[in-house]
Amino acid sequence: MLDEIREQPAVLEAALREEMSAARALCSRFEKERPRFVVLAARGTSDNAAQFGRYLIEIATGIPVSLAAPSVFTLYRAELDFREVLYVGLSQSGESTDVNTCIQRARELGAITLGVTNDPDSTLARTAEQSMFLHAGRESSVAATKTWVAQLLSMYLLAWSLGADLTLEQIRRMPDWAAAALELEPALRARAERYVFAEKAIVVGRGFNYSNALEFALKLMETCYLMADSFSSADFLHGPIAIAERGIPAFAFAPPGPTWTGISETLARLTAAGVAPPLVITDERNREACALEPAIAVPAAEPHDPALPIDALTPIPYAIPAQLLAAHIAEHKGLDPDRPRMLQKVTQTL
Repeated sequence: MLDEIREQPAVLEAALREEMSAARALCSRFEKERPRFVVLAARGTSDNAAQFGRYLIEIATGIPVSLAAPSVFTLYRAELDFREVLYVGLSQSGESTDVNTCIQRARELGAITLGVTNDPDSTLARTAEQSMFLHAGRESSVAATKTWVAQLLSMYLLAWSLGADLTLEQIRRMPDWAAAALELEPALRARAERYVFAEKAIVVGRGFNYSNALEFALKLMETCYLMADSFSSADFLHGPIAIAERGIPAFAFAPPGPTWTGISETLARLTAAGVAPPLVITDERNREACALEPAIAVPAAEPHDPALPIDALTPIPYAIPAQLLAAHIAEHKGLDPDRPRMLQKVTQTL
């Protein structure tokens, strides 16, 4: 898992190098045949990437996006009108049975279909009309890391192809920002030891980084066996904050920009509830968050473009400290994050 986390700048470089032609081809098609709606179908980690894609595409293009409920097809056999719809299946292996079923039915029902996968020979790549590949190489760790950030990158490329107010130059800087985040590993290894006795955890995020909250909680469950709950900071204050109590560690993704006011309020409420000071993942542009203790500040390698929300490009660099924390917490607990119990690399459900 740690080796694959450290590979991520190279994976992002490879994906950018190899998939630009596919992104340009999609851009040409969407200029002639612009979707009125986008549906994203996925499970597990891929579903968390889809959650990010939903925020990005809706905010940056104005096209409504829905996350698919695969059971609509696989269990209920529903008939839907998918004319003028872009239906995207995300599966790292390309062998998620329910996602592939959704892609097949959506194509039959008139949708433009796109598969996002790491395996060009997979069922998903064969079933979808068009494909975008992750170029992550073989992923040995059961807990997905490098394919996760590659999927986030694919969402940037997809949004660009749909006409997002996002430049290729901004997307091409992602490997550099990822490399800068990896430099935090020594501090994160030391910090992880503080959670060796934790049995539960709370993770909050909002907006573009809500997906990171979902994914970090999943990694804590998969690799550290913590009962980790993830929340939008807004939803958290509507009831779940009642679970906050002394001894439960909390983590928060706290970029600068529109989500910071709500995140800072949540941090204050958690502290008032007696929770140990939450660990904040942020970057150097959010001085208020950086001043908190404890805080992990990613170097701000990406200058802000006023055409984009200031936090729009933070999910990939913010994901890396969370991955490193999960891997090192598992290590301090004496667990093997590469072999989580009862899990396997490919999960097939209907």
